[in-house]
Amino acid sequence: MSRALLVVDAPSLLFRAFHALPSSITDDHDRPVNALLGTANMLLQEIETHEPRATVLCFGPDAAEYRVELYEGYHAERPPVPDELAPQFAASADFFGAFGFVVANHETLEADDLLGAYARRESENGGEALVLTGDRDMFQCATDAITVLYVRTGARGADIVDPAEVRRRYGVDPTQVPDFIALRGDPSDGLPGAKGIGEKTAADLLQRHGSLEAILKAAVKESKPSVRGALMADPDLLRAFKDIATLRDTEVDLPPDSPLNRELASAKATEYGMNRLAKRLWPR
Repeated sequence: MSRALLVVDAPSLLFRAFHALPSSITDDHDRPVNALLGTANMLLQEIETHEPRATVLCFGPDAAEYRVELYEGYHAERPPVPDELAPQFAASADFFGAFGFVVANHETLEADDLLGAYARRESENGGEALVLTGDRDMFQCATDAITVLYVRTGARGADIVDPAEVRRRYGVDPTQVPDFIALRGDPSDGLPGAKGIGEKTAADLLQRHGSLEAILKAAVKESKPSVRGALMADPDLLRAFKDIATLRDTEVDLPPDSPLNRELASAKATEYGMNRLAKRLWPR
């Protein structure tokens, strides 16, 4: 049985780890390494569970210009990267490169777009992919060959989200997730959605009509005045929200099989003052 490619939403994990662990965790130069340490531990948990053929960490701008142009409120309320986290972002290539991971960065596309591109390319080449993220927008990637590993705060190990799980959680197919986000909104991205339409109504509309465009065409026939009004108030804005939520594709080079390099990773962990992690990594 072939092993899957693991693609990682690196910013999502680094932010999550930074807020989960105290910044008093430092290296020998008193520089915080809590985000790097927490991310490494989360990655090891999944690598030891799923034994991927290779691991790719994806980075990109927080808010791609094309998304901000579609809606200026996109990510507008997000706070800046904390001063103690920014250097850890910068050190990621050096730190995780020693693990044998590919660290991919895109100048204009967000990490989410890169995640989707790597997962799709692996699938198109006949392989399977695992998408490790704390962002539910990535549920749109789920297929028979692509599984989302969804990280939840406080949970040990990621939730496995396949197409059936997306339907169970949202009541829609993975391909309908951008339409669902456009209707329901996404507070973490600054997208308000259609006023007064929550998850149940969004799912019901998509179950009946199939897509946002079909919903908008039939909006005038909706029996509930509040729903009808929400859909007809600004349909172009809802289309923009869907466009923002839809992943962009780009060309990527799939990595060769690259198992975790425990010896180099252990040495790098020691270099960063992470002695317990170094011991965990040392070749068995």
